[in-house]
Amino acid sequence: MTTMMRRHRRGRAVSPITLRILAVNILALAILLAGMLYLGAYRRSLIEGELAALGVQAELFAAALGEGAVGPAPSESDGETAQRLAPEAARQILRRMVETSGVRARLFAGDGALLVDSRELAAPTGSVEIEELPPPRADTGFAHALSNLFDRALHWLPGTGDMPPYRESAPQVAGDYDEVVQALGGEPAGAARGDAPAGMVISAAVPVQRYKRVLGALMLSKGSRDIEAALLEVRVGIVEVFAVVLGVTVLLSLYLAGTIARPIRRLAAAAERVRAQPKHRHAIPDFGHRDDEIGELADALRDMTVALWQRMDAIEGFAADVAHEIKNPLTSLRSAVETAARVTDADQRRRLFAIILDDVQRIDRLITDISQASRLDAELSRAETGPVDVTRMLATLVAVHTTTTCDGAPRLRLAAENASGLVVNGIEGRLVQVFNNLIANAESFSPPGGRITLDARKENGAVTICVEDEGPGIPGGKEDAIFDRFYSERPPGEKFGIHSGLGLSISKQIVASHDGTLTAENLRDESGRVRGTRFTVRLPTE
Repeated sequence: MTTMMRRHRRGRAVSPITLRILAVNILALAILLAGMLYLGAYRRSLIEGELAALGVQAELFAAALGEGAVGPAPSESDGETAQRLAPEAARQILRRMVETSGVRARLFAGDGALLVDSRELAAPTGSVEIEELPPPRADTGFAHALSNLFDRALHWLPGTGDMPPYRESAPQVAGDYDEVVQALGGEPAGAARGDAPAGMVISAAVPVQRYKRVLGALMLSKGSRDIEAALLEVRVGIVEVFAVVLGVTVLLSLYLAGTIARPIRRLAAAAERVRAQPKHRHAIPDFGHRDDEIGELADALRDMTVALWQRMDAIEGFAADVAHEIKNPLTSLRSAVETAARVTDADQRRRLFAIILDDVQRIDRLITDISQASRLDAELSRAETGPVDVTRMLATLVAVHTTTTCDGAPRLRLAAENASGLVVNGIEGRLVQVFNNLIANAESFSPPGGRITLDARKENGAVTICVEDEGPGIPGGKEDAIFDRFYSERPPGEKFGIHSGLGLSISKQIVASHDGTLTAENLRDESGRVRGTRFTVRLPTE
């Protein structure tokens, strides 16, 4: 990623995490709001209630018509006087009853013809249709806009758009309405139909009877104004609650996003400063007080930065040590070469060539050890670990040393031959390298014919291995310094330059990679005199 892209991302006015959190929370609220505003079950219960009320009202109207709007038929049959509905009387009765009810009443004769419609008035020139206008809207502003929005979207909602449309033919007959046909058969019925201007038309039809005889059918109908008003009232209340919840949700989302986005931005900016300005030690913000993933991320970045600086310091120090250690034999080599060019004596020339050979060997040994030390971290990170039997490994080292040692060399003894169960998880080849270095170091300080003891035991959930010699011991206060790179504290009489001073440092690094420790101390007798050195390796068993 280029620097320009990183700057562009840091320059955003609104965090993408904030937008995502807001979008998720608001979307969930919007879905909940849509489901609550639908109110399908509540709407159906209101329709059923209106149908039941219209049915009861129609029963009352039909009973009044059966008593007061029935007259004799113009002809007689079988000696019985036939009866029929009297249109004029029925019109007068229905007009009085619908004045206070606000419903539309239509009376159909037994043959299905429309006798009376409460919306029509008789006039000398014909009939005049009455249409009741809705009252002026008292709800304006938000409620009015909300009502219009629901009116437009109503027919898309399940349970409303699938209603049969309401139609009126001219002239109207009973066959136009299923509920009227059912009422002429003697059974009351009801229906709800969709109507664009009115929303819905709800109608209930009942038979008009006289002495159990069906003379016609009465249908009462009305619009869905009351239902829509009740729904609108509930929906407005829901929207008001939603507005409050939305405000709280937005504030909480912004707070939540701030607790995530702002710390991450600060961490990203600090990491960018570390990358862009490697010469300065920029501190990573401390969010350790947060007991969450952000705090864990901050701690991890701080630890990573500290480890990075330590590694950079180690690299710089290692480079300086390498330059210093190689410069010494190079200086000696240069001086010997320049002197050899001017010396004519054969013996002096041979001594100079011997010095040159020693310096070359020393440089070669330094380069080999330095190369091994520089690759050690990478090799340790790639190597696979496995169970290592410490007792068997030490026994093998002792056997190899015994068969290859020369006369007069220090003797190597294993004091833990019968120890069992000393198994650690590690890289066996590297652990062998550690104990080879410790044994070689003990050999170089041990007197001729001296004894080197290897001991291993298990204690406190760890395996402890000790390498003891009978040498002169470690100079006072140098117990930790001997593990530094290129530290040189050799026994008297040893040829200079044989050791690079990296063996103990490499050993300590290998042990540390196994989560263990390597320490050194002097062994003393009862009088306090130094009688040798002990190197102790502790490796966890798990």
